[in-house]
Amino acid sequence: MKITIAYIEEPPFGWTEPDGTATGADIDLADAVLRSIGVTRIEHRLTTFSELLPGVEAGRWDMNVPLFVTPERARKVAFSVPVWGIGDGFLVRTGNPKALNSYVSIAKRPDARLGIIAGQVQHDTARVSGVSEDQIAIFERQGDAIEAVLSGAIDAYASTALGNRILVNRIGGSVLEAVEHESGMYGKQQKPPLGAFSFNRRNSDLIQAVNKALRSYLGSPGHRARMERFGLTRNEIDPALVR
Repeated sequence: MKITIAYIEEPPFGWTEPDGTATGADIDLADAVLRSIGVTRIEHRLTTFSELLPGVEAGRWDMNVPLFVTPERARKVAFSVPVWGIGDGFLVRTGNPKALNSYVSIAKRPDARLGIIAGQVQHDTARVSGVSEDQIAIFERQGDAIEAVLSGAIDAYASTALGNRILVNRIGGSVLEAVEHESGMYGKQQKPPLGAFSFNRRNSDLIQAVNKALRSYLGSPGHRARMERFGLTRNEIDPALVR
């Protein structure tokens, strides 16, 4: 039994090693769950974020690595049970020259420029918070957004707080800094947004098998130990367990 899973370059969730193999927290989780349901061959397909949903919807692969669940996305694909809950943050130049610590802080500074990956939920969050479209620069790949921060073309790159912390640790804090948004930004939700694997709606057998395995595995000592290697802790895991 072979399953093809699409992923993007976004440490610590997924990335490509120099030898061409895919790794990361989401890749590792998918591997553990798929092996447990009898999958003997797992193929990883590198793509861009904007192609994740159209690709699985069209059947070009079987499932996607986790992404944030939204009503709009749920009308196109089927989501698994949640696997993590993670808040937003900014990647800025060290020292945070414009003191940007929330979407509202960008909205209040017309001279501030924000980078966002095409199709990600941060775009809608920024707009709802008052950030104007002419303040937003759209990128297809994370690497291009990081380069734009380093060059000064943009002042902040919006992504997950966890991902930004990992990036700073990998790149070095002498040039970049991760700024985590306050938890109060989630309002009545009282917890960070949740992420889940996504599938073609017609693939019900795979969806049911993955969900059954996830319910048994998520939050277990083995799961926590494997995720900790990638920087995911109870802060990211536990919000997804409260269902």
